Amino acid sequence: MIKVLVSDTLSDKGVEIFKKAGGIEVEVKTKLSPEELKATIGGYDGLVVRSATKVTAEILEHPGKLKVVGRAGSGLDNIDVKAASKKGIVVMNTPGGNTITTAEHALSMMLALSRRIPQATASMKGKKWEKNKFMGAEIYNKTLGVVGLGQIGSVVADRARGLKMNVIAYDPYLSPERAEQLKVELVSLDEILKRSDYITIHVPKSAETTYLINKDAFSKMKKGVFVINCARGGIVNEKDLYDAIKEGKVAGAALDVFEKEPPDPDNPLLELEEVICTPHLGASTEEAQENVALAIAEQMVDYLVHGTIMNAANFPSVDKETLATIKPYLTLAERLGSFQAQVISGGLKEVLIEYSGEVASLNVAPITVSLLKGLLFPILKEDVNYVNAPIVAKERGIKVIESTTSKGEDFISLITLKVKTNKEEKVVAGTIFGKSDPWIVQVDQFRIEAVPDKYMLLLHTHDRPGVIGNVGSCLGSHGINISRMQFGREKVEGKSLLLMSTDGPVSSEVVGQMQKLPHIISVDAIEI
Repeated sequence: MIKVLVSDTLSDKGVEIFKKAGGIEVEVKTKLSPEELKATIGGYDGLVVRSATKVTAEILEHPGKLKVVGRAGSGLDNIDVKAASKKGIVVMNTPGGNTITTAEHALSMMLALSRRIPQATASMKGKKWEKNKFMGAEIYNKTLGVVGLGQIGSVVADRARGLKMNVIAYDPYLSPERAEQLKVELVSLDEILKRSDYITIHVPKSAETTYLINKDAFSKMKKGVFVINCARGGIVNEKDLYDAIKEGKVAGAALDVFEKEPPDPDNPLLELEEVICTPHLGASTEEAQENVALAIAEQMVDYLVHGTIMNAANFPSVDKETLATIKPYLTLAERLGSFQAQVISGGLKEVLIEYSGEVASLNVAPITVSLLKGLLFPILKEDVNYVNAPIVAKERGIKVIESTTSKGEDFISLITLKVKTNKEEKVVAGTIFGKSDPWIVQVDQFRIEAVPDKYMLLLHTHDRPGVIGNVGSCLGSHGINISRMQFGREKVEGKSLLLMSTDGPVSSEVVGQMQKLPHIISVDAIEI
């Protein structure tokens, strides 16, 4: 039975998805302490969180059978993705589920800030009628600077254009063609700061964006600018924002997020009348909560039951249709990697993966991950899996290079793996025969046609009479049956290669005996 823990409040419709999936037992336990979560998490295959549960490296120290953590929302700042990846745990989120809701909240905050609605409401509820005190500002024909033109930022820009604002945007990862489609002027961050009457933040928090809006940025802004942050706390430096408001540079700020949540009661920004704020409500609508609950439940069921991965932060997305297409190549790639790992000597330095023919038109990212897992697992065993294989390669200083070409040459599709170590270079290549059968078609300079079976022997020999007979006799004397055999050679009486499959493993003792046979250069026992 697959077990899933829901540790934060989740829409009932999302919980129902798990219950109806069949073979999944779901438990809802909210408000668990970190100690309680750490003690119980190993008994679950999946964990569903929103923003309250903090999935730290300490929580994941002993993950047991945990395979996936799903965040019902777009952010992942409460999940240690790096720690999860090292433990082989897939981390998913629902990036589109609260796009509209968060964008609408940012626009609502901008309008409320412009017309000072929260302050006027507080005054009215204080039994006052201060009509002249709350003079507002029109947004018509004003310039809105959007920092980050992703899903949410794009919706904000579109709606702002409908309000007849002049929209400019800064996004270093957006192409000019996409900006033109959105009918937005793409400019530098400095241009945003200099030209904007309103600045709204829509970027994820990272090393690059932490304190992106700071003292230096405020100094470049127009006097009387309004700042809206409904993205993540810490992108705007709160101390510098306070100073900019007190100095009169910033006319007002609307904040849905803070560096520390909830903020300390003595946070000076809370004392300023120019600041309006909400307790991280960007995604807090019934529609959004239902959308993200349904989305994360469906994604996790697909992964736990069918093995398909969508919206993962640490693994290429693979939907059902794509998985059906690439599955034979995943198998082939892993076996090529495993084969190569057991015949190389020295420390890995570089891995070059060439995709040729029809396979080059597919999503090769998961195929590369599968190959790396196959390559690294024989070396590191249980420490390597499909999620952390790229991380392990990077941490060990292994350079991984992908190349694709639509030219198939001798095969409709071909995957070629070239490995460099500090001692040698090796090549192995494979293809798919029929609909799903993986075959090895090249080992170094030798062309062959071999099935990558579970137990194999790779022999480099001199091409002399009696070599194959001696090898067969040696194996036969130890009761080892040969199930398949392929032979390749450079030229008559040159070097040759013998690749055979056996019905069972070949011990190191037998390998040692074979290496002493006449004309044998090397023998490698392989278990895939």
